[in-house]
Amino acid sequence: MSIIPHIAKGARRTIGARIENKFLDLLELTYTAYFTPKEQKVLKISECIFVRDTLTFLISVAWSGKLISNQHYEEVAIKLEEIGKMFGGWKGSLDNPGKKNRTL
Repeated sequence: MSIIPHIAKGARRTIGARIENKFLDLLELTYTAYFTPKEQKVLKISECIFVRDTLTFLISVAWSGKLISNQHYEEVAIKLEEIGKMFGGWKGSLDNPGKKNRTL
């Protein structure tokens, strides 16, 4: 969310606000997924992944439109990629509960 102040004033209330709202939606959905019963958890995590993908798209649109700098885009893209890996791992661990990441 630190990129929003760096977006041009005219776009800050449109795509900037949309990006900010998606970040907050992702945070809220992640919290909800964490406390969701196990049977419904995969569905909630899938929603989180969808919101993260939408957020990635909006960030790339802002970058393509030269509304954010290359540096800000790179910082956010790296963090969103890491978040995506975390969600993927979380979902994978629920899809295959017998499979462990390591062996003893």
